[in-house]
Amino acid sequence: MSVHSSASIKRITTHTLLEMKQRGEKISMLTAYDYSMAKIVDDAGMDIILVGDSASNVMAGHETTLPITLDQMIYHASSVVRAVKRAFIVVDIPFGSYQGNSSEALRSAIRIMKESGAHSVKVEGGAEIRESVVRILSAGVPVMGHLGLTPQSIYKFGTYTVRAKEEAEAQKLLEDAKMLEECGCFAIVLEKIPAALAKQVAEAVKIPVIGIGAGPHVDGQVLVMHDMLGITKEFKPRFLRQYADLQTVMKDAFQQYIQDVKSKDFPNESESY
Repeated sequence: MSVHSSASIKRITTHTLLEMKQRGEKISMLTAYDYSMAKIVDDAGMDIILVGDSASNVMAGHETTLPITLDQMIYHASSVVRAVKRAFIVVDIPFGSYQGNSSEALRSAIRIMKESGAHSVKVEGGAEIRESVVRILSAGVPVMGHLGLTPQSIYKFGTYTVRAKEEAEAQKLLEDAKMLEECGCFAIVLEKIPAALAKQVAEAVKIPVIGIGAGPHVDGQVLVMHDMLGITKEFKPRFLRQYADLQTVMKDAFQQYIQDVKSKDFPNESESY
């Protein structure tokens, strides 16, 4: 039984998310990259589905999020959009498709919206990408910000460690969050920052703040599906709660199938025509 019946499905919008923050209801957000998985996530009642550039890691096997292209993101986003009836869909604009050139940023955002049918885009960074954010918003495309650990800048940071522990970086993060709100972003993701700072940010802005490794005092949480389902086992940061061990379940099923084929147990008479 899913959380909602098909007759009562009401699309989540940016307005819904704002109302959720105002009444203190936490927002649930999870990644998805394909039709079959997105359908299950949506049926479960997830508020936001992020078509993350983490597809570069979990779907394509790259070490970082940098190699994934705009075309590939649109392919994943289109697959998710076809499955979803209720959740609000956010798509990452991939690395190199918006930084430093606001015209290119706008082109990328419009391509994602037109070709995939998604509801919004997400970009990483603060003041340094302000022009791109403003340009995308001016075209009526909803934008979600992303501050703290911004994986697209991994080579600049040189490490996936916690960000904004120093006063100067914490102050900049707070200012960037306010700037993103002023520009018109509908929400912000905070990744791997101290819980106290995340609380400060969530209280300083009226828009929803969604955390990943940012403690409990924000307006919602996001995880990567493959990590929380235990499909990927290599990645075990402190903030990750693993809700299932699908790697073991799936491997057992595959091995059972191999055994049944080898031993001629499958297919049996009732499974033949």
